[in-house]
Amino acid sequence: MLALCTSPYFGVALSVIAFGIGVKLQQKTKSALCNPLIIAIVLVTAVLLIFKIPYESYNEGGQVINMFLAPATACLAVAVYTRLTILKKYWFPIIMGCIAGSLASMASVYGMCRLFGLDQKLTMSMLPKSVTTPIAVSVAQAHGGVVPVTVVAVIITGILGSIMAPLLIRIFRVVDPVAAGLAIGACSHAIGTSKAVEIGEVEGAMSGLAIGICGVTTVIFTMFI
Repeated sequence: MLALCTSPYFGVALSVIAFGIGVKLQQKTKSALCNPLIIAIVLVTAVLLIFKIPYESYNEGGQVINMFLAPATACLAVAVYTRLTILKKYWFPIIMGCIAGSLASMASVYGMCRLFGLDQKLTMSMLPKSVTTPIAVSVAQAHGGVVPVTVVAVIITGILGSIMAPLLIRIFRVVDPVAAGLAIGACSHAIGTSKAVEIGEVEGAMSGLAIGICGVTTVIFTMFI
């Protein structure tokens, strides 16, 4: 049993099975609250606690999965390429909208951290919460942040974005698919983009584009904090 748990294949298999169960539950319930990522986190945590499996053993496989984060994010460029005509037509509002979204996210986090008296290390850990994990982790490491805190903040932000996005689109009556996609990608990165793809092809493409622009914006502006 110990040899099995220390194998990288154990962490990969457990993650894939847990996420698969989450996908099936969401398809069956049709509820936004049954987010596959939330269910996967709960199931994996339960297995580790019940069978007293060290996190380090599980993370042997987790590191294998982490290697695919950056390439998976880059693959979103395919969706952007299919909507290149939209990008050429609306390039200025798209860029300015993404920059505004990034600045609003960072300003709100920085203001809340100052309000609650958090130190610089925690502030820099949470500041890149709205960009995709590979970029957020790099930003946090470069500025002395706590990477686990950054990862948790990114995951929570993405999950909340994917759950709330359809509701907010209806409440604020957003009918432009470009605006909807950019808003989702700017606020909730890749996890939100998966929901944007479900909403529509244009929304998914624009959300993927927002991930890249907001990531670059966040990297640049955190240099001055």
